[in-house]
Amino acid sequence: MSLSDSIQGALELEPQYREYIWGGNHLRPGQKTAEAWIVFEGNQIANGALAGRTLAETAAGYGPALLGERVVARTGNRFPLLVKLLDCAEWLSLQVHPNDEQAARLEGLGHFGKTEAWYIMAADPGSEILCGFKPGTDQLNWQQSVRDGTLLGYAQPIAVHSDETVFIHPGTLHALGSGLLVYEIQQTSDITYRVFDWNRPASAGRKLHIEQSLAVLNPSEACNPIPPPPFMDGSQSRLVACPYFSLDLLTVETSPISFDPAGQTFHTLTVIEGQVEVQGDGWQQSFKRYETAIVPASSGIYQIRPRSRARLLKASVEE
Repeated sequence: MSLSDSIQGALELEPQYREYIWGGNHLRPGQKTAEAWIVFEGNQIANGALAGRTLAETAAGYGPALLGERVVARTGNRFPLLVKLLDCAEWLSLQVHPNDEQAARLEGLGHFGKTEAWYIMAADPGSEILCGFKPGTDQLNWQQSVRDGTLLGYAQPIAVHSDETVFIHPGTLHALGSGLLVYEIQQTSDITYRVFDWNRPASAGRKLHIEQSLAVLNPSEACNPIPPPPFMDGSQSRLVACPYFSLDLLTVETSPISFDPAGQTFHTLTVIEGQVEVQGDGWQQSFKRYETAIVPASSGIYQIRPRSRARLLKASVEE
C-alpha cells in the first residue's frame, strides 16, 4: 500500500498491562499495576475499520501511510517505538540497556537497542532516581562490584520532581525510585539487563544479567533532569529529541493547536491532564487522561481542541 492509502481518523489503542513486584494502584485504581503499554507493536486498535488489528499488522499493511516516509526509510514497516506508563510504588532494578550494535551482537539480528526518556508525571516529595556513576568511581572497583552485588554504592542518586524529563542513553546505569508516575518512551525494544535488584529473589523471574551488563555499561554516561517548560496556552515545547524519537509537551486551555504530519511521521498523543478533541478532515474524536491515539502520517492537518485545561505528550520521529 502507498501513501495514497490514507487511514481515516486517529487510531485509538487498547493498553496492555503488566503486573510486577514494584507496581502501584494509580493506573488501575484498586488493582496493582506496574506498567501500561500504551503504544507498541502488540496493541490492538479499538476503533474504526481497523479495529482488532494490531499496530504491527497495520504498520506492515499500510507502511508509509501509517508510519511516514521518514520512518519507513529508517526502520522499514516495523513500528519503531514503545511507550509505557509506569507506576513505581517501589524501586525498580538497577539496570542498563544496549545500543543497536550491542543488541544485535548480544541478542541476535533484528533486535534494536534501547534509547529511552522519562517524563515525570507525578513525584512524591523526596523522590529520587539513580543515574550514572558517582564522580571518581574507579573502573576496576565498579566492574568487581557488578559481580559481587555491591554496585549500588557506586550509583549516583538524583532528586526528581513532577514535570521534569530525563534522557537515558544506552550504557547508562539507572533505576527509577518509589513514588513516581512516569511516561517512558523508547525504541521498540524491551531489552533490560539487571545489575542489582534490591536482593529480590531471582526465582521470581527477575534474574540478573551480569555478563551482559558488563558488556554494555558505560561509566561516562550520566543524566541530569531537564526542568519543565512554561505551561502556556496553545504551546508546544520540545522536551527531548534524538534520531529515534522526539517528545513534545502540548498545553491547551482555550486555544486549539494544529499539526501536519506531512506524510513524514506518525504522531502519538497521550493525554496526561484534562480532556481534548482531536479533529481532522471529516473526523473528530475525544480523549481523556491516560488515553492514547496515533495520528497516521497520511492524515493531513489536524487540530487538538481543549474541552478543559489539558496537557498532552506528543511523540514522533522528527530528526
